[in-house]
Amino acid sequence: MKDEILSHMDYPAHLEKMYRANKAPFKRAFDVIYPELKGNPLADFWHERLNYESDDISWGARGELILVIAISLAAGLIAKLPHFFAINEDYFYPRHIGFIVFPFVAAYFVWKNKLSTTKIAISGAAMLAGLVFINLLPDVKTSDTLMLSCIHLALFLWCITGFTYIGEAANNVQKRLSFLKFNGDLVVMTALILIAGGLMSALTVGLFSLIGLHIEEFYFKNVAIFGLAAAPIMGTFLTQTNPQLVGKVSPVIARIFSPLVAVMLVVYLVAIVYSGKNPYNDREFLLIFNALLVGVLAIIFFSVAETSKTSKTKAEIWILAILSVITIIVNGVALSAILYRIATLGITPNRLAIMGGNVLILINLVLVTVSLFRTLTKRTEIGEVGKVISSYLPVYFVWTIIVTFIFPLIFSLK
Repeated sequence: MKDEILSHMDYPAHLEKMYRANKAPFKRAFDVIYPELKGNPLADFWHERLNYESDDISWGARGELILVIAISLAAGLIAKLPHFFAINEDYFYPRHIGFIVFPFVAAYFVWKNKLSTTKIAISGAAMLAGLVFINLLPDVKTSDTLMLSCIHLALFLWCITGFTYIGEAANNVQKRLSFLKFNGDLVVMTALILIAGGLMSALTVGLFSLIGLHIEEFYFKNVAIFGLAAAPIMGTFLTQTNPQLVGKVSPVIARIFSPLVAVMLVVYLVAIVYSGKNPYNDREFLLIFNALLVGVLAIIFFSVAETSKTSKTKAEIWILAILSVITIIVNGVALSAILYRIATLGITPNRLAIMGGNVLILINLVLVTVSLFRTLTKRTEIGEVGKVISSYLPVYFVWTIIVTFIFPLIFSLK
């Protein structure tokens, strides 16, 4: 792309076409070549355009803000359904927690990206199928299969939301990586909103209690629940209209936590040896071990998504490579533990789901690690690591479909 930009510097229309087709790669390539173009009026214009950041907070167009408020209220109403219709909360929330957030975030991206009718129909039909399926399953109080289906249904809805985020560029690597980065930014923004909301709630309840009015129960059942449902939607809106709000925070978090997590994992693996605990004979420890693995994988993915957007030092790439290798070791321990439990205790839905997830994660980590070391040896660019991750994402989507829809059909819910 750098050569193409250089050869078309006198053709503004072609540069604009290139930029609209691949915004992130265009900016990355242009930033590399700009020092040799500095002084060229058109190059200076593009530099200012690509690097301009407004200090003002944008609230989007009036129609966009109205849409966000409307879908936030709708999400709150969905969360309140058990109270409106006396539905058992233990039945409703495990099955529908994903439907309180993801369909509305997806609706925002459908509007934002002006999706075609076909893609709207596909995403809507997929979510509706999940809603119908999960409610057709019998109400069993304690069922590992049902719980697995509920958990993976939320992941399935997350994948569909990613489909609406990517829009018409389904095979665009940068858009897939951008979705991963969006999730990291969303976590940061939503956390800030929830902290601010929590402080406001504490202040509100405290002020009313001073005048003898105890509104705790009313407030949390009728106000706070709407705030909780709206937080990720408002977070999505703010990250899309004001990327500068967390655009510099998220990369800093990625840089700080990647080496810290690597050190923590090494210490943790050593501590396991001395603690007497191990995932081979402790079921709860194995579950926590796998949760740790998923969390570290998310950090690696987010760090790579950040790294792929800007040029990084060799030290930062080394940290990611080392973290990936350590995570492979952790994954190997977890996978061997679940295989041992299957061999000694037999197959259950939980063990099969964890084993399948571990195998998929292991393959993904190996591919990412190989790509990172190829980057360190200058055989490929860092962008290739992003391609490896984005190309593998559909595999996770297929797995969520299997666990959500197939497991309840082949395993008993009792």
